[in-house]
Amino acid sequence: MEQRAYGVCSKLGEKLGISSSSIRLYFIYTSFLAFGSPIILYLVLAFWLNIRKYLRRQKNFVREL
Repeated sequence: MEQRAYGVCSKLGEKLGISSSSIRLYFIYTSFLAFGSPIILYLVLAFWLNIRKYLRRQKNFVREL
């Protein structure tokens, strides 16, 4: 399931030293309180993680040539 959810919560948990389930709960609760604005933050972070993966693959591909 974590790979389908872009891995944002697990990546933040690793960086901050917090369990990913706590971060998921934070996103859920703040989404209700802030009318969905944390969902936008989550999507931006997911986009950023995917761009970083893509750029790393491109860099590795160029090195192999």
